[in-house]
Amino acid sequence: MAEQIPLCPVRSAAAAAPNCKRAAYFSVAGPGPGAERPSRYQLEDESAHLDEMPLMMSEEGFENDESDYHKLPRARIMRRKRGLEWFVCGGWKFLCTSCCDWLINICQRKRELKARTVWLGYPEKCEEKHPRNSIKNQKYNVFTFIPGVLYEQFKFFLNLYFLVVSCSQFVPALKIGYLYTYWAPLGFVLAVTIMREATDEFRRFQRDKEVNSQLYSKLTVRGKVQVKSSDIQVGDLIIVEKNQRIPSDMVFLRTSEKAGSCFIRTDQLDGETDWKLRVAVSCTQRLPALGDLFSINAYVYAQKPQLDIHSFEGTFTREDSDPPIHESLSIENTLWASTVVASGTVIGVVIYTGKETRSVMNTSNPKNKVGLLDLELNQLTKALFLALVALSVVMVTLQGFSGPWYRSLFRFLLLFSYIIPISLRVNLDMGKAAYGWMIMKDENIPGTVVRTSTIPEELGRLVYLLTDKTGTLTRNEMVFKRLHLGTVSYGTDTMDEIQNHLVNSYSQTQAQASGNNASSAPPRKAQSSAPKVRKSVSSRVHEAVKAVALCHNVTPVYEARGAAGETEFAEADQDFSDDNRTYQASSPDECGNMAREGLRTLVVAKRALTEEQYQDFESRYNQAKLSIHDRTLKVAAVVESLEREMELLCLTGVEDQLQADVRPTLEMLRNAGIKIWMLTGDKLETATCIAKSSHLVSRTQDTHVFRPVTSRGEAHLELNAFRRKHDCALVISGDSLEVCLKYYEHEFVELACQCPAVVCCRCAPTQKAHIVKLLQQHTGRRTCAIGDGGNDVSMIQAADCGIGIEGKEGRQASLAADFSVPQFKHIGRLLMVHGRSSYKRSAALSQFVMHRGLVISTMQAVFSSVFYFASVPLYQGFLMVGYATVYTMFPVFSLVLDQDVKPEMAMLYPELYKDLTKGRSLSCKTFLVWVLISIYQGGILMSGALVLFESEFVHVVAISFTALVLTELLMVALTVRTWHWLMAVAELLSLGCYVASLAFLNKYFDLAFITTVTFVWKVSAITVVSCLPLYVLKYLKRKLSPPSYSKLSS
Repeated sequence: MAEQIPLCPVRSAAAAAPNCKRAAYFSVAGPGPGAERPSRYQLEDESAHLDEMPLMMSEEGFENDESDYHKLPRARIMRRKRGLEWFVCGGWKFLCTSCCDWLINICQRKRELKARTVWLGYPEKCEEKHPRNSIKNQKYNVFTFIPGVLYEQFKFFLNLYFLVVSCSQFVPALKIGYLYTYWAPLGFVLAVTIMREATDEFRRFQRDKEVNSQLYSKLTVRGKVQVKSSDIQVGDLIIVEKNQRIPSDMVFLRTSEKAGSCFIRTDQLDGETDWKLRVAVSCTQRLPALGDLFSINAYVYAQKPQLDIHSFEGTFTREDSDPPIHESLSIENTLWASTVVASGTVIGVVIYTGKETRSVMNTSNPKNKVGLLDLELNQLTKALFLALVALSVVMVTLQGFSGPWYRSLFRFLLLFSYIIPISLRVNLDMGKAAYGWMIMKDENIPGTVVRTSTIPEELGRLVYLLTDKTGTLTRNEMVFKRLHLGTVSYGTDTMDEIQNHLVNSYSQTQAQASGNNASSAPPRKAQSSAPKVRKSVSSRVHEAVKAVALCHNVTPVYEARGAAGETEFAEADQDFSDDNRTYQASSPDECGNMAREGLRTLVVAKRALTEEQYQDFESRYNQAKLSIHDRTLKVAAVVESLEREMELLCLTGVEDQLQADVRPTLEMLRNAGIKIWMLTGDKLETATCIAKSSHLVSRTQDTHVFRPVTSRGEAHLELNAFRRKHDCALVISGDSLEVCLKYYEHEFVELACQCPAVVCCRCAPTQKAHIVKLLQQHTGRRTCAIGDGGNDVSMIQAADCGIGIEGKEGRQASLAADFSVPQFKHIGRLLMVHGRSSYKRSAALSQFVMHRGLVISTMQAVFSSVFYFASVPLYQGFLMVGYATVYTMFPVFSLVLDQDVKPEMAMLYPELYKDLTKGRSLSCKTFLVWVLISIYQGGILMSGALVLFESEFVHVVAISFTALVLTELLMVALTVRTWHWLMAVAELLSLGCYVASLAFLNKYFDLAFITTVTFVWKVSAITVVSCLPLYVLKYLKRKLSPPSYSKLSS
C-alpha cells in the first residue's frame, strides 16, 4: 500500500535538493554547474503537483484505502455560504472588521523598512527620518482613554443592555422606578473599571518615563554631553558604562577593555542568562583616543531592521585611508537595545531606534483579556434577552394590541428587564477581586501576585500549557558531570583521578623542558604527518583538559571590595584571590550523543594546521565575511572546509539542574488533562534532554524528532512519516515549523494537538506568540503561557492566561503576566486549587444571580397576567433595591467561599480538573435547570400569594415579597456544598436586616397584618411549597447519581 502513494516525484526532488544546496554551499567564488537554482517555472510546477497530491491524515487510510486521504488546503473544496446566508452567519462582522482595518491602515500607514548608511557622529547626514528612541507600553493616551475604556466595556451585550435600560428611564412614558435603581449599579461597575485601568495606565506611564529619562553620555566634536534615552538619534556616538542598559541598537566601535571585546547580558532580550561576547570594530578600536572617531571619515552600512535577534549583516567602511578599509559586521559587533553591558565601558554608533530596535519589534502589544466564563455569560445574556422580547410580545398580543401598544411593549420590556439582572456584573467583579485576594494570601504559594484581576476563572479552564525551558523548568545552573575519553569515563566521584593524571603529565613536561632550555615547538607539518601512536591515558587527559581550558568563552569576574569610585581600568588593581572570583560563560554547542542521562554534551576535537593552511583559511574566511549576500552560507562553508580530518579528544557532559518539584508538577498537570508544549530558544538536543529529564516526555514514550525541512516537498514527506507514529512526543525546530505552517498549517496543528507533548526549539519570541495564537484559532481551547524572560513576554501576552516566573532573568515576564509566581512548582496549586474553585464558584454565583432575576420576572409575568396584562410593576422603589442588595446580596456573594472538595483532595486527585474543561459547571443544561427552577418558584410564590390574600392588594405584596426573600435565603443554603462560618453570618445578617426594615416599610406593608399568625403561616406555607421539592430532588440526585467529588470526600 505504501508503494502506491504518489510521492515519487517529490522524493526525487527532495533527494536532489541537498546536492544542489551543497553545491551552492561550497561554491564561494561563483556558481558552478551543479549550483544552478531551480527556475521559477519549475518551482511552480512542483507546487502545482503537490496540490494534487494527498497528504495522509489518517492511519487507516495509509493501511487500507487512499479514499480516506484528505486533500491539501489549497486543493480542498469546501462549501461556501453565499449571499444572505453568509451575511447573517458572520459576514456582517467580517465586513465591519475589514472596513475598520482598512481605515486604520490608511490612518497609520507603516513606513517601508530599508537598509541604511549611518555616518559616525553625524545624525544630520541620515537621508531618511527615523523613529524617536522612546519606549511606550501604554494602551491609551489622554484623548483615547475614556472612549477606549467605555468601548471595552460596552462591546459586551450585557453591559450595553444595562446602558440602554438605564437611559430609557429618562423618558417619562417609559419610567418604571427610581433612576438610582438602574444607574447606581452601572455607575459602580464603570467607576471601578475606569479606576483600575487608570491605575494600570499610570504605572505603565511611570515605568516608560523612568526608562526614557535615563541619561547617557553622547560623544560630540566638543566632548561628552548628557542626553536622555528618548533624545538619542541614528548616527549618535553613545558611551555606555558597565551595568548600564543599552538604549538603542548600536554597532560596537570601542571599549575600555584591552582585548577589544566586552560581555553583555541579554536576559531581557532572549531569556538566556549567560553572557554574550561582543567584539569591537578593529579599525576604530585601534584609534589612539576617543576624539579620533571624529577625525576619520567612516560609515556603517546596516541591513533593514529585522525581527531576528541572532543575526546581523553589515559593513564598516573608512574612506579617508588609502586604500579604503572595509570590515564585515556580524552579530558579534552589535549591541542590541535592552541588553546590559557586563564588563568595561563601550562606545557604539546608533543604527536603529525606537520601534525599529530588535527588542521592540519582538514585543507584541498587550491585549485586553476576557475570560471564557464572561463570553459564555454574554451568550446566555443574549438568550435571556430573546426570552425577554418574546415574553413582552406575548403580553402585548394577549392584551390585544389595544391603544399605543408599542409603548406597552417597551414598558413590558422594562418590567421584565430583571430577567437580566443588573447586579450580575457587580457580583462577578467583586467575586474576581475576592479570588485574587485569596490567591495572594495563600501561604502554600508565597510570593504569588495577581496582576490581572479579571480572569482568575481562566486558571480552571486550561487545556494547553506552553512553557519556556531555561529558568522556567530549569535553574540555569550547569554542573560538570562527565568526561568521556572513548575507553574510559570520569564522573563527579572520580575527578581526583583527572587531577593526578594532569599532575603526572605536567611534571613530565617540566622535566623535558629543563633538559632543553631552548625548547621550541616542533614544526606543525611534521607533527601532522607523523605516524599515529597510542597515547597514554595521562596524555589523553592532558590534551582533553587543555582543549576545554583554551576553547571557551569563560571569563573571570572580580567583584570590587569597598571600592568607592570605580574608574575605567580599576579592575586591574583589584583583589584577585579565589574568594573574590566568579565565572561567567557562554553556552557552548551541544550534541545529543549522551542524552540518555539528560546531560548536555559537547564533543571536543582538534586539528593541527600548517602555516600555509591557516593563511589560506583566514583569507577565505575574511572574504566570506565581507560579502553582503548569503554571508551566513558562505562563512559556514569556509568553516566546514576546516572542520575535517579532526582528532577526537573527549566528550563532556554537564547537567542543567531542574527546579524543585518540576517532575511531580508536570505529572500532575498531565493527569489533569493539560497538554504541555515546551517552547524554547535553545538547541534541539538540549531541549530534548530537558524534556526527558523533567518527565515532560515519559521514559516509555517515543520521541519523534522532526527532520529539518526547507521546502514544501520535504515538509510533505516528513508530515506523512510523522503521521504514522502513535502516542509519540514531537520535537521540532523553529525553521522547520515555519515551513510546515507556511504550507500545511491546518494539518500540522491537527497532528501536533494529538501528541501527548510537543517541544519546539530555536523559537524566536514572536514565533512563540504565533504558536499560541495558532492553538487558539484551530482548537478553540484555552491556553496558558509560562515564562521568566523578556523573550517570553509576547507569548505571555498572547495566551488566554499568562504566568510569569520571577527568576534570574529579571522581572520583565512577571510584570507583563496576568499572574506572577516565584517557582514553577506553585503552578500546580494555582491551577488545581485556585483555578478550579474560582471557576466553579463564579459559575454558581452567576447562575444564582440570574435565578434571582428570573424568579422576580416570573412573578411579574404572573401578576400582569392575572390583572388583565397591565404593565404595572409588582414591587416598586426600595423593595426592588433592597431585594438586589441588603436582603440577598451577602448570602449570594458568600458563594465565593464555597468549595466542593478540600484543597488537599484537589491536589491529590488532579483528574477532577478534567471536568472543568468541558464547561459543565456553566452550560446550557445547567442554565435550563435554573430557568425551570426559577419559573416553578416564581409561579408558586405569586400564585400562592394571590390565592391566600384577603381582599386588600397590599397583602399580596407583603406575603409574596417576604416569601421571596426567605426562598432566596433557603436556596443559597441549598446550593452551598461546604459551609463556612461567614456564610451563616451572611444568612442571619440578611434575615435580620429584612425583619428590622419591616418597621420602616409601612409604605408597602400593613404593619398590623404582618405581625399576625395568619401572615406567618401563609408565608411559611408558600416558602415550604417552593423549596421543599427542590431539597427532595437534590437529596435523591446525590444518592442515585453522586458527583465525582462527593465520592472522594466520602
